[in-house]
Amino acid sequence: MFKQLRFYTSLLLAKSAYLGIKTLSKSGGTSFVGMAVLKYYPEFLSHCRKYIKEKSITVTGTNGKTTTSGLISHILETAHQSVIHNLKGANMLTGVANVFALNLAPFKQFDYSVIESDEAYLTKLYDFMSSDYLVVTNLFRDQLDRYGELATTANFIKNAIDKNKKLKLILNADDPLVSTFNRTEYAVFYGFEDVSYECDYQKDSNAPAEIFNCTCTEALQYSKRFFAQQGHYFCPKCGYKRPICDYSAKAIIHNDYSEIFITHNGITYNFKVNLVGLYNAYNALAAIALSFELGLNQSEIQKALDSFKSIFGRAEKRSIKGHDTLIQLIKNPTGASEVLKTVDLNSKIIIAINDNYADGRDISWLWDSDFEQLKNVKNPIITSGTRANDMALRLKYAGVPSEKIEIHSDIEKAINYAVHCCKQDEKVTILPSYTALLKINKLKLKK
Repeated sequence: MFKQLRFYTSLLLAKSAYLGIKTLSKSGGTSFVGMAVLKYYPEFLSHCRKYIKEKSITVTGTNGKTTTSGLISHILETAHQSVIHNLKGANMLTGVANVFALNLAPFKQFDYSVIESDEAYLTKLYDFMSSDYLVVTNLFRDQLDRYGELATTANFIKNAIDKNKKLKLILNADDPLVSTFNRTEYAVFYGFEDVSYECDYQKDSNAPAEIFNCTCTEALQYSKRFFAQQGHYFCPKCGYKRPICDYSAKAIIHNDYSEIFITHNGITYNFKVNLVGLYNAYNALAAIALSFELGLNQSEIQKALDSFKSIFGRAEKRSIKGHDTLIQLIKNPTGASEVLKTVDLNSKIIIAINDNYADGRDISWLWDSDFEQLKNVKNPIITSGTRANDMALRLKYAGVPSEKIEIHSDIEKAINYAVHCCKQDEKVTILPSYTALLKINKLKLKK
């Protein structure tokens, strides 16, 4: 009874704190309330699962968590299900506590929860909340100063799975690390059998690819490689190879959308996804696979895909002072390289790089990212953020002419300057790191 009373008091505290934050306009409120609630009652999250009537879904991985969980949530909501979801991507314990604290009420329940979780915090989350499904997108090098090598990140996720043996796993078969997470009684795999391009941008990348060894220590080889380590791998020594996919797909990548043909249980389904790039086709495939597992049908899923809008810097579209603007988060070599392949070289480009804790202090990833894709830009590129000078140097070594590199460290001034220099119908592309994206979202940029 005492714990229940403390839980209800936490809900009241959360709503009061959030009201104060919004009144003072001091924060977006994505984590602060959760931090206060967990400080007051550390076991808060252990009470939250009973407010979910159907299934609890978690999504983790290095790239694509926010888009994949956003797609899943939108598909469920479009199918008239109530969903609690950390929409803005605050994915550590404080962010998860935040979204529950602000949305739960003593007698209010949701059909589903869709929670994006930071890889390193998944184990801690499962200490308090069990989950029915875990979707794993991929594992790429990301913030080595925080996570260390990929094996460390993989162990975070494996340890979390071991704490939740009843989990149903939705795994990316094309990633040789993710495919080893099959550690529960139920797991399904998704992946692409073939990828073709009918678009203006390049499908190839100059970014260095990881070399992965099989458990027998032999280096894996590939019959097909889509990007980074994603593809059809096999071990020439022991015979280990990519798992057979339960959701086997083919993708056709267009300039602004993708077509995905998914075969499941002998039936092929055709989907159109209004998101740019192969990396987003992977995100959509993961979300569709999970949706089929939940019993949704093709029509329900496609209806949601048609109305889905990217938010919070994941191929987010805005209008800034009359100019169509595309905002694409970049934060590690593989993710950045895939985004850079899709950049409109005729647009006005701003690259805003910070090195705050949430970005990772180590910005050496800039040198492993394929900025060579930008060497034929039409307009000068503006670099901004705390590491604007480092970004400018990287562009110089990528082959961008010096006269086409401008430095404006203040992000707001950089954006205002860029749109001021644009011609009437010219588009703008903004490539920010994580905290630069947070800064942009707080700016009162005129439409």
